[in-house]
Amino acid sequence: MKKTFRTFVAVEITAPVRARAEELIAKLDGTNADVNWVEPHNLHLTLKFLGEVHEREIAEVCQTVAQGAAEVEPFDLEVRGAGAFPTAARPRTVWLGAGAGAERMVVLHDRVEAALAELGYREEHRRFQTHLTIGRVRGSGPGIAELGKLLIEQADFAVGRMTVEKVTVFCSTLTPDGPIYEVLGTARLGGG
Repeated sequence: MKKTFRTFVAVEITAPVRARAEELIAKLDGTNADVNWVEPHNLHLTLKFLGEVHEREIAEVCQTVAQGAAEVEPFDLEVRGAGAFPTAARPRTVWLGAGAGAERMVVLHDRVEAALAELGYREEHRRFQTHLTIGRVRGSGPGIAELGKLLIEQADFAVGRMTVEKVTVFCSTLTPDGPIYEVLGTARLGGG
């Protein structure tokens, strides 16, 4: 029987950043918009979604991610500003952005992605944008305009700073109560 894992590569966030993200989620949840908010323990900065990976390939994926991460020294990242894709006026994915250090996240993404491309994983053609997904809008309705207005008001929401020192390879098991993430491997930046 084929055993695969729904796999992605991410940077875990610190407890203070998570706490501030929770504060914003609580504020945004006061609107009438139908949003599926990410559970606080599941918040992370995704670098690359790999999809279904066979169990026999997991060790090689983790080793390859470690090679890409080793090419980037640890750095500070400022998490700040609420927004949405495609726009705050038409939100589908609600996120927190990045300030100082965002370019270093792009470099980290690019190194990890290039390493994984050697294993046959498709590279994205659009530029990576550092963001922390906090919710997904499920429908339309009267609360969408209110949510969009509040997102614009929170465009400079200060979340906090954190040091990015490692990347994590996760698998995600989808359940009716939401996804359950399991760590498959971690890799220190700078090869440390």
